[in-house]
Amino acid sequence: MVLQAIHGPDGRDRSVAADPFHWEPRRPLGAMRVGVLQKAFDNMRAAEKPVYAQALADLKKAGVTATAVDFDENLPPIRFLLEAEGAAAFDDITRDGEIRTLKGQTAGSWPNTFRSSRLVPAVEYIPGAARANHADRAVREVMADWDAIVIPPSALLTTTKPDGQSAGGHEVRLCGRHAAGRLEDQVPAFIGFVGKIYDEGSPLRIALAYERATPWSKMNPAL
Repeated sequence: MVLQAIHGPDGRDRSVAADPFHWEPRRPLGAMRVGVLQKAFDNMRAAEKPVYAQALADLKKAGVTATAVDFDENLPPIRFLLEAEGAAAFDDITRDGEIRTLKGQTAGSWPNTFRSSRLVPAVEYIPGAARANHADRAVREVMADWDAIVIPPSALLTTTKPDGQSAGGHEVRLCGRHAAGRLEDQVPAFIGFVGKIYDEGSPLRIALAYERATPWSKMNPAL
């Protein structure tokens, strides 16, 4: 409902396209071509593997047949482009000092990246943008054969271009927990569903199947 309301151009942002949003919640799962970055799941730390193995098993139980996809994730680091774009969007509060009132102030928090991104030189940003376009083409090529690809949170199919658009279309992440120690000490685990650019409906359909097959959407933290 939210995507139906916000999709499409508003006459002010030239980067927004008029592509329609297609959502078919009853689309047959058996007719969908679903891939999985199996090597990325296999390369995760031993302590993390059980929760993701269970997630993939839950997908299969839900009726999703996923085939292993071979994709070279050895792409150059270009996250600094996203951070620079974010810094530009919030440059006003960085300049007037309001950034100091934000809660996260550690080295890896967004406020600090807003500060440090002001030091990114053009001679690094411009080649980085070119590398991002190369990554975008690579992801579009691999996505051409699939309606959606299942990924762990570390996968680079979530590469972001300088304009903020995810190269692999849109992603939905659903939460589990890494089973370690007390419940309050457990950290969330995420699984992603990536589709073709402007095709939010396909990964959302897989996400809906996963959500219905698992208890995570019904669980709420104690506040």
